[in-house]
Amino acid sequence: MTEQHFLLVDDDEVFCSILSRALERRAIKTSIANSPQQAISLINQTGTIYTHAVLDLNMGKESGLSLIPKLVTLDPHIRVIVLTGYSSIATTVEAMKRGAINYLCKPATVDEILKAFEDGDTASSSESGVSEKPLSVERLEWEYIQKILAEHAGNVSATARALGMHRRTLQRKLQKKPVQH
Repeated sequence: MTEQHFLLVDDDEVFCSILSRALERRAIKTSIANSPQQAISLINQTGTIYTHAVLDLNMGKESGLSLIPKLVTLDPHIRVIVLTGYSSIATTVEAMKRGAINYLCKPATVDEILKAFEDGDTASSSESGVSEKPLSVERLEWEYIQKILAEHAGNVSATARALGMHRRTLQRKLQKKPVQH
């Protein structure tokens, strides 16, 4: 078995540090970057070949989604998962299209992250593929808003027009953390 080396990319330095220590206790090497640019610089400067990458979806004004194709281009064998505190079906689909093998909601434990890599290898992120509990109406609304927002390339004004709601109302809905399933 080849040695595992994880690239952790998240603007939350404390989270990266904790995750790095937990992985290293399991004899997994790690490197940390706090932005997509820092991750690319790290790869270019060190020439390290990473076997796995754990990316945060939202890093300030940047998105981890933009980093996925760059990592896959540098090494087609890298296995990428995306972590986020603001999950939606639209971003999950987009992450998978760009090359991620799995997508997790924060907070996620090291065991959940390692299991996500295993599940990604089997092309199944859940046992049955269907949630046992249906989504709440609030969660369905959040998912639909995210879908329409993605269709309008993140343009809030265009999304508000498409949804037939006032732009400020949409902005308030987007600022709220999505409700859990």
